[in-house]
Amino acid sequence: MPVGLIILIIVSALIFLGLAHRVLDRLRLSDGGALAVIAIILIGTFIPNIPITDRVEVNIGGAIVPAALAVYLFIKAGTAGEKTRAVIASVVAGAVVFGLSKVLPAGPEENQFMNYYYLYAAIGGLTAYILGRSRRSAFIAGIMAIILSDLVQGVVNWYVGMPGKTVFGGAGAFDATVISGVFAVVLAEVVGETREKMQGGTAKKGMRFDKGEFAGEEGKRGKDRGNEDVE
Repeated sequence: MPVGLIILIIVSALIFLGLAHRVLDRLRLSDGGALAVIAIILIGTFIPNIPITDRVEVNIGGAIVPAALAVYLFIKAGTAGEKTRAVIASVVAGAVVFGLSKVLPAGPEENQFMNYYYLYAAIGGLTAYILGRSRRSAFIAGIMAIILSDLVQGVVNWYVGMPGKTVFGGAGAFDATVISGVFAVVLAEVVGETREKMQGGTAKKGMRFDKGEFAGEEGKRGKDRGNEDVE
């Protein structure tokens, strides 16, 4: 079974158990909404690729649904600064993944100890977290890093006349997209929670935590910080 599918199944189980509510709240997703997206992704991976041209195909579960989710989260982002970070993180992470693909092989070979798509995903997710900072921006960038990298590769293939098809969201790319997005948001959650506890928790004077943001009469500054550093 593909690693991406295994991760989605694990995430679904965590949602059912109520262990992902806090993260989903900060991503502006309900438990039911998140499960619906995962179900569509899982179903979409088994639907035949959609041909765009005779050399370009797109997988629904591996590319279209994740990209649509990233756009939705971008629209729901709390501030212009967060949206800007999401765009910058997506572009930079995509460039990092594309650069790695030029120096490391993409597919498994007999003399390789691992599929390098997993390395692309891990580094793409790490870059997305570092630049995205918030849970939402990191998740958006983690997803878009792989999609943008594939897009650039598709343009390069077309420009140089390379034979063969470019499949967005294919098997390896699907795994990388899921790993990168989940890894980025997990990093943001773990580091964010650690920082909150080190700074005295979210129960700061005159502030309350509501739907992923700090709010309150005295909390405009805290709300801004919540959008940028904690979500």
